[in-house]
Amino acid sequence: MCMSRHYDVDAVRREFPAVERMVYLDSGFQTPLARPVKAAIELFLREGIETAGPKSVWLDRVERTRAKVARLLGVTADEIAFTKNTSESMNIAANALPLQAGDNVLMIHGDHPNNAYAFLNLQRKGVEIRFIPMTDVVDAESFAPFIDERTRAISMSHVTFHAGHRFDIESIGAMCASEKLYFVVDVMQAIGVVPVDAKAIGASFIGSGSHKGLLVPQGLGLLYWDKSLAELEPAYLAAASLAEIPDDLIARPDKMAPSPAARRFELGNFNLPAVHALGASLDMIEEIGVQNIQNHCFDLGDHLIARLDELGVRLVGPRDRQHRAPHIYVIALPASDWLGHFEENGVRVSPERDGIRVSLGMFNTVTDIDRLIDVVRKRGLGRPSAAA
Repeated sequence: MCMSRHYDVDAVRREFPAVERMVYLDSGFQTPLARPVKAAIELFLREGIETAGPKSVWLDRVERTRAKVARLLGVTADEIAFTKNTSESMNIAANALPLQAGDNVLMIHGDHPNNAYAFLNLQRKGVEIRFIPMTDVVDAESFAPFIDERTRAISMSHVTFHAGHRFDIESIGAMCASEKLYFVVDVMQAIGVVPVDAKAIGASFIGSGSHKGLLVPQGLGLLYWDKSLAELEPAYLAAASLAEIPDDLIARPDKMAPSPAARRFELGNFNLPAVHALGASLDMIEEIGVQNIQNHCFDLGDHLIARLDELGVRLVGPRDRQHRAPHIYVIALPASDWLGHFEENGVRVSPERDGIRVSLGMFNTVTDIDRLIDVVRKRGLGRPSAAA
């Protein structure tokens, strides 16, 4: 039996057939497909085959899923837009900010490249991008010395993909509010595992994809927009983005005001199969509770760190729960030497900058962690212990 103090992990594991075939510790790359998610996609396909597409029904489900996303983030549905992925969300945010030549944006050196490139692309408009050092602890005090009279925004990840840093975005959001800075947050590696309260963060934009903690195949992204910031307008426009969509679909230059809702950032047709999948996955996540998922992953992480300590193997990144993500851990084993060994022994992990990344999901167990440790020891690293 797979025990947890927080929910019935055995029941959850039954919804993920792949985890019975391998030790799956790679949710930071892509989560396996869950049965309810598969069923939602199959429903969409069946309806398309049998009825050629009940579009009004599908669009109603889009809006219901939008409301579920809003509930997850603690916002209203009209503050949520659907995008293709995190990269598109970050680019939408970067280009919506009213930045001028000579303004500067602060970011963290070594953060996800697709967040950085969205803003680095603004250099062609004369916007300066400044990078602060990445340390295990990044908070408001980390950014404060770099702010000057031309600083307009801060953009950063909540959780880093490469070592599991969990930054103090609440203190940074509060500082942005006091300094009147825009605040853009990439929550791709947090959402679905770490609670995200957009209003508590004080974010102008929050962007994410959905194929990690949200359990959906690739190709769907999310964007939260603080609707009080009406000056943040899209860099592009389509009929679906307008406040008034013309009934006759004839474009009129005198009626181009963007929608008062986050729909202003959408470009027409949706990834309908993925939206169906997201509706199902959000039901799963809501039933378990993000806080419970986080606590379960923290417990597994504590066990992983203890077992690594027994082996004398170093953890890359923060160890303290206050500063680490509950579900992302990088082991200081060279990926070029170790990745094949894990694959040969049925353990799915990812190579990262400084080693092997172990990323946990709602379905993982202590047994998975112990299996990982056994595979490390199998290669002659470390010494046997009573916990083995």
